[in-house]
Amino acid sequence: MRRPRPEEYQPPLGWWSHAWRIAVSLLISGVVWISIADLQTDTRFVIDILCGVPALVLVFFRRRWPVPVAFATALLGTVSSLAAGPATLAAVSLATRRRWVQVVGIGVLSVVSAYAFTEVNPPTQTEAWWVTLLSNIAFLSAVLGWGMYIGSRRELLWTLRARAERAEAEQELMANQSRLEERGRIAREMHDVLAHRISQISMRAGALSYREDLSADELRDGVGVIRETAHQALTDLRGVLGVLRDGDGGPLHTPQPTYADLDDLVAEARRSGMRIDFTDALGADVAVPDVAGRTLYRIVQEGITNARKHAPSASLSIAVSGTPDDGIGVSLRNPLGFGPSATPGSGLGLIGLAERASLRGGHVVHGTEHGEFVLRGWIPWAA
Repeated sequence: MRRPRPEEYQPPLGWWSHAWRIAVSLLISGVVWISIADLQTDTRFVIDILCGVPALVLVFFRRRWPVPVAFATALLGTVSSLAAGPATLAAVSLATRRRWVQVVGIGVLSVVSAYAFTEVNPPTQTEAWWVTLLSNIAFLSAVLGWGMYIGSRRELLWTLRARAERAEAEQELMANQSRLEERGRIAREMHDVLAHRISQISMRAGALSYREDLSADELRDGVGVIRETAHQALTDLRGVLGVLRDGDGGPLHTPQPTYADLDDLVAEARRSGMRIDFTDALGADVAVPDVAGRTLYRIVQEGITNARKHAPSASLSIAVSGTPDDGIGVSLRNPLGFGPSATPGSGLGLIGLAERASLRGGHVVHGTEHGEFVLRGWIPWAA
């Protein structure tokens, strides 16, 4: 994580924060002025005032121009006792930025300025020069150290706040991503289930509209199949919409198909009038994992749905094979249909199917070969 700029972690100051800082700086100026008041001449007093007032004004701009204000007030403090407080406040403010070049620079200048002030305004009780120098160094070291501590604490608080905000943003992003993935999963499920049912209804209704030789009983049976298929589609739709209403991101309420349901799917398609040549080389005694079986089921279901929509009168060849070591392969072939499809498609079924297989570590490809539409898929055994 990058180091923040001082402007980023410095908190805004209210009127009370400004007031007590100025009061402390005036207190420091007052203490220094009292120590030399008896020794000041009228000329020095005037110079003290003329240099002290600008220092008091400059200190209000210490955050906008921290380095110029700190160095200017330190220089004014060479000849003005009233500038001692503003110079101290400006030095502390500069130290909160925690830039070593600036801190060392203002520290050296402040020590020189304080020593020069004692030479211009010597105290009544004289002491060795090195004692005065060490006293100034100790005081300014404490002042600058306090400023750096304040800056370090401000930067730490800013960093913690930034990390919390970033963690919250990442959590929100992950939640949004989870919602998008769940919506995509539900959309694929709706397409897989409803497209299959609706294509059955469309083909049955189309067959009834072209058959004028049907008896009343045959017509009644055909309408009954359409009604039953529509009821199943409505039941499936309610199950999917229930997940949308719950919003808990949990699994679908309706039972999910597996490899064991593949024979029923093919049988149902045959009952609806499709001609299907189904070859299953996996064997009935092989235990296919549910996840792999579900993906296999959806691939076959989509292939049947496409064949029903685009080539309803053509035969469909389905071949399933595989082993636990090689994975499961499936191939669906049907002659290309002619004319427009009776049931318009969105084109999203094959896209969603490829995405579903990819999520399980497999793949799905489709295209035309020698006048046939071919849909091939492969998924690992432990998908």
